[in-house]
Amino acid sequence: MNLTLGNKIVLVGNGAVGSSYAYALLNQGLCDELIIIDVNEEKAKGDVMDLNHGIAYAPTAMTIRYGSYKDCKDAALVVICAGAAQKPGETRLDLVNKNVKIFKSIVESIMDSGFNGIFLVAANPVDILSYATWKFSGLPKERVIGSGTILDSARFRYLLGKEFDTAAVSVHGYIIGEHGDSQFPVWSFANIAGTPVAERLTEERKEEIAVQVRDAAYEIINAKGATYYGIAMGLVRITKAILRNENVVLPVGALLEGEYGHSDVFVGIPSLITRNGVKNIVEVSLTEDEKRKFARSVQTLIDIQNSAL
Repeated sequence: MNLTLGNKIVLVGNGAVGSSYAYALLNQGLCDELIIIDVNEEKAKGDVMDLNHGIAYAPTAMTIRYGSYKDCKDAALVVICAGAAQKPGETRLDLVNKNVKIFKSIVESIMDSGFNGIFLVAANPVDILSYATWKFSGLPKERVIGSGTILDSARFRYLLGKEFDTAAVSVHGYIIGEHGDSQFPVWSFANIAGTPVAERLTEERKEEIAVQVRDAAYEIINAKGATYYGIAMGLVRITKAILRNENVVLPVGALLEGEYGHSDVFVGIPSLITRNGVKNIVEVSLTEDEKRKFARSVQTLIDIQNSAL
């Protein structure tokens, strides 16, 4: 079967992240139809009503309604934000066993509908759950995309923008690896308009920025219980890249098959996004130290993956 085209989106999981994603979609007018599925039917229907009341002021017309897994049959994109939430003091990887079971049920229900589009996975631990979605769905690897390090990289660019008094959009840099504690910045690549920034920072300052990026989620969770606005904007950015066939490079969760010397693991890595999903992984040049850090991050994920799947 050919890939389902169009721009119908089904959102599975209407918690803080899912509902923020729906609101960002409405604001940017990226789809004609949005279906929301959640076990908390009452809350989801309330959000549907609330979102519909904003359509008069949205950039484009849009149909938003509550639905079921049957609605995935002709969806171009299914975005999964469902799963147990990260609690204060809990790492993303602590969630793995709970959420793999939840995902098996969700993905099988979606595939039973006849779904033949692209999966975008945002629930944590996102790298493991992206791999699980790929395995449970049987879809080609390019059609399962994790949010990966899209948010971590945005945090990195924001902090560097503040550091050098430059708009974040003009800062280019990636956090790669696990969306979690073993992630790291590719300092050898970070630049503003092509000008490297690493040499303008002390080793101490670089470490401070890396820690700020890595620990941002814990700080936000302690302050307000969850992170959702930043990741919602990241998910909408990936959605736009897919639906508009942008051929843009974004740091998403993609399956390695020999790239960077690693295989059979989803990890946050710069990837070329098209209407067909991940066209290819971009292999940026890493220093020897960065290669070691990346290998450690990949091994962290593989160890968890092997125990959970």
